[in-house]
Amino acid sequence: MNRHGKSTPRGTRDTMAKRVFLERRTYRRNRLQDAAKLLPVLGAFLFFGPVFILTTDAGVGGATAGWLVYFLGVWLALIVVAAALARALDRITPSDPDQPGER
Repeated sequence: MNRHGKSTPRGTRDTMAKRVFLERRTYRRNRLQDAAKLLPVLGAFLFFGPVFILTTDAGVGGATAGWLVYFLGVWLALIVVAAALARALDRITPSDPDQPGER
């Protein structure tokens, strides 16, 4: 029998009970939190990936100034992306008036 007291044929299930529907706001917040959690991994890959790929036995390929510009560019891009994610999460996350220090 199902939850409404009616018998159901064997092998069928109440599919609506198994499905999980999230509100658009909750789904977006979860995806933004996932992106924020993966940002350090992306940063590590961007910082160390080219060093491992472009390094030869003789040393790091390319000029030092070029590497410095690359690292500073990646660093600034990570800061901008982190700020954008923080701002988007701040807009989506409901504020709790009971907690001090919050809005």
